[in-house]
Amino acid sequence: MASLLSRLAPLVITLRGSKREFSSPERTLARIDRLGRHPRPFVPPRLRGVDVSRSDTSGWPVFTVAPADPDARTGRRAIYLHGGVYCYEIDPVHWRFIARLAVETGATVTVPIMPLAPRGTASVVVPGVADLTAALVDEVGAANVSILGDSSGGGMALAVAMLLRDRGVAPLGATVLIAPWLDISGTDPRLAEIAPSDPWLAVAGTHAAGALYRAELPESHPYVSPIHGSLQGLGPIVLFSGTRDILNADAVRLVALAAASGHPLEYHEGVGMIHNYPILPMPEGEAARALIVAAMGR
Repeated sequence: MASLLSRLAPLVITLRGSKREFSSPERTLARIDRLGRHPRPFVPPRLRGVDVSRSDTSGWPVFTVAPADPDARTGRRAIYLHGGVYCYEIDPVHWRFIARLAVETGATVTVPIMPLAPRGTASVVVPGVADLTAALVDEVGAANVSILGDSSGGGMALAVAMLLRDRGVAPLGATVLIAPWLDISGTDPRLAEIAPSDPWLAVAGTHAAGALYRAELPESHPYVSPIHGSLQGLGPIVLFSGTRDILNADAVRLVALAAASGHPLEYHEGVGMIHNYPILPMPEGEAARALIVAAMGR
């Protein structure tokens, strides 16, 4: 039975006006413009149980989140890519989730603050994140590195894993995709079926945001729609998706592609769950996080 918090979450999201914001390109682009003129802070709030440090790489702020107790650190590394339709800044919810992962896995988590679209576009951001991830691989070996992302960050995580494969980097230990946005075209017929029950996202606005991020690239390019890339040569994938999320259409397609190619993919579907439920403070999110912790430690 769904928890009380998970049943209240759609109402909370609806009252926040998220669906209305994505209901038209004009509303979404207007908010992106406002955020461009008045950026939200990206510095993490006070987090329990972790040490946080910052460096700058190629002009990007890059944070490192590690267990505060040095004896709890395992030597494993992870890179976390936040969601926000490629245009919205990292949120305190992301930071708290990242801190919990660091504490519960003992991994040191790298969090790049990528430039947001329209300034940060896929042809620059994906290779830049791949460079950061490759540096972690050089430090501890590919088997000890996980890449994780939620929503647009989930799409980016898969795109980065594919680019690393194309560069000849060994398969990563785990690629964890949380409600990933894998096809920015908005053409999957299932989107219309799911949309009425999704309190958060709508195709019109997300498609407009995706266009800013892809810039000169076609919608089918794997940097922006990794559903069109090959899974061959990647490491194991762990995928989470809720059925009240329009991006569930992407998840189901990826599951089918993995099955057809024999690629190892572990799929966890949250029946009745909304977008990004694994990072939200609810029992279903706690259960999903436990599975993510297990995947990062294999």
